[in-house]
Amino acid sequence: MRIVSGMTSIETGRAETRTITIAAAPARVVDYLSDGRHLPEWAPGFAPAVEHEQGDVWRIPGAGEPRRVVVRAAKGHGVVDFVSADAPNQGLFARVLPNLAGAELIFSLFFPEGTEPSAVDAQMAVLAQELEAVRERVEA
Repeated sequence: MRIVSGMTSIETGRAETRTITIAAAPARVVDYLSDGRHLPEWAPGFAPAVEHEQGDVWRIPGAGEPRRVVVRAAKGHGVVDFVSADAPNQGLFARVLPNLAGAELIFSLFFPEGTEPSAVDAQMAVLAQELEAVRERVEA
């Protein structure tokens, strides 16, 4: 979507969000997600391995240059974002909300306009698996 206001043009993408209920305290979910060492456990397709670089920056080795991911957490607000160190507006944006005695985990991704629907569907299927993996590990 393109929004034009005065002389400013803003490009937005397609938002896709999925959620899962977890039978654990929100703080436990946030603690698990905010530890970059856990990425290979719940997102092995994205991060089969991780190496801590410094602070909240993690390297994901692979063919060619490793990808650098920043794990930004505001634990008191239930926020954990996994964004590109080079493009911090791109990545997975997670929110953890209280849900009675448990937690609701929300994952959001943004896709550029024109992304093929089949590519979005495939990515969202992976995202659903990642949500399930987080739940399995946090509830264990």
